[in-house]
Amino acid sequence: MPGARVTSGERVTLRTAEAEDIPFLQRAGAEPELRYSLGHKVKNQGQYEISSNRNGPDTLIVCLENEEPADGADGITRIGQIAVMDGHYKRPELGYWLVPEVHGEGYGKEAVSLVIDYVFRSYNTPAIGAQAFDFNEASRGLLESLGFTEEGRKRQFMFVDGAHRDMVQYGLLREEWDGA
Repeated sequence: MPGARVTSGERVTLRTAEAEDIPFLQRAGAEPELRYSLGHKVKNQGQYEISSNRNGPDTLIVCLENEEPADGADGITRIGQIAVMDGHYKRPELGYWLVPEVHGEGYGKEAVSLVIDYVFRSYNTPAIGAQAFDFNEASRGLLESLGFTEEGRKRQFMFVDGAHRDMVQYGLLREEWDGA
């Protein structure tokens, strides 16, 4: 059974992450195209955890709702994850990814827009942050298209795919989003 629906747009739905989503998260996280762009190491299913800590990250699964689910199916196609970290005590930071099969179809922009609305409705924060590796042009372009401004760079932040990579920090002020 998929998690509870948090919000929906025209094509995507954001649902709470549940224990039954762990196989999806593990398989997607092992994909080199995702793993390298996120800087993640390969993990087995036992290393994944859905936090029950009320101050933990808001972990949401990006889904497509199927019109006519197959027999025994839950009617949900999982295509990604968005996490909202640190919202309970400082500026919330977004982390997100979609499976490579749906890249370039606009699902990311819709999903991140939905989570921005969710964060500004749920948290009394003046801004939201996000980061992307300097080589991840798609993620940087997505953030910039939604009004995020580059705020800084952490040089040689992490060793990813055989090289030390810079991390670019972005921010979006509430009034910039409200005025968009």
